[in-house]
Amino acid sequence: MKFGIKPATALAAATATLLALSACSGAPSGTASGGSTAGASGEGIVVYNAQHENLTGAWVDAFTKETGIKVTLRNGDDLEMSNQLSEEGKNSPADVFLTENSPAMVRIASAGLLAPVDQATLSQVPAQYRPSTGDWTGIAARSTVLAYNKTKLSADQLPKSLMDLADPSWKGRIGASTGGADFQAIVSAMLALKGEDATQKWLEAAKTNFKSYKDDTPVLAAVNAGEVDAGVLYHYYSFVDQAQTGENSKNVDLHYFKNQDPGAFVSVSGGAVLASSKKQAQAQQFLKFITGKAGQQVLQNGDSFEYTVGSDVPANSKLVPLKDLQAPSVDPAKLNSEKVTELMTKVGLL
Repeated sequence: MKFGIKPATALAAATATLLALSACSGAPSGTASGGSTAGASGEGIVVYNAQHENLTGAWVDAFTKETGIKVTLRNGDDLEMSNQLSEEGKNSPADVFLTENSPAMVRIASAGLLAPVDQATLSQVPAQYRPSTGDWTGIAARSTVLAYNKTKLSADQLPKSLMDLADPSWKGRIGASTGGADFQAIVSAMLALKGEDATQKWLEAAKTNFKSYKDDTPVLAAVNAGEVDAGVLYHYYSFVDQAQTGENSKNVDLHYFKNQDPGAFVSVSGGAVLASSKKQAQAQQFLKFITGKAGQQVLQNGDSFEYTVGSDVPANSKLVPLKDLQAPSVDPAKLNSEKVTELMTKVGLL
């Protein structure tokens, strides 16, 4: 994974300013030669971004156009960015942190590194899409699904619950990116809903039944090719592929578990302001913008196919409406990534 720094006004030059970052070391990033100096010079705000770069880049462009506030993005994944912030602590140059999944945000919140989100921003996002603590907020969401090869499985052969994939009959037939933040967020929801014993037993079965892939795009491709019958991932991978070439999803349908099942978990992407930020007003303004009508319309009309969560802006019309997913109620503040890592390591999945 590359660690990028790019000014909002020069997105096309991002590849020239990428910095390497170890996902395990959490070492502080360097300064990109020839890149934006907004963070160092005191001009604008710095956003540590683990969300999709295209989506956040579009948010930044719209925000800067409306407010004149410049934004510097430092891009990585959930693990990289949360490691970075944990290492830097109160000395971080970051003003805002954006994640793909809730557990990375919970980790930083638990370390006491976040400022409370302004009430006006919280009011834009329904309670089920933000934590009970109020120290960060949801900015987007994605649904857990079972992507299945429709030439190998019929609708009546699909499991009724994600928990059913522990059955020995599924051995070698399921794909997942077990080392990825997405899968671990799904397991975090299972832990919150089913408890430690049931989650550990499911993970032990997954160690036997699942084929592991580097990330979720290869999972989708493996399902499409018939390498596995089905895969556990988020909905948008198939929608993005269909909107492009469809080469990794032409044989794939999506199964939504519904019924408040752990497999119907809706993962919330988070946004927060760092308590150490010296630009609190601008950072809070950015968070309010992306959860507001204009920011959520960027998400609605973009190509990430994630769900909108703020300001009553409907999701992309191609998606199953959030209200129809019958997702379980999970407080994002209670997703325990450390316990999940412990359990997955214990059973040999990490």
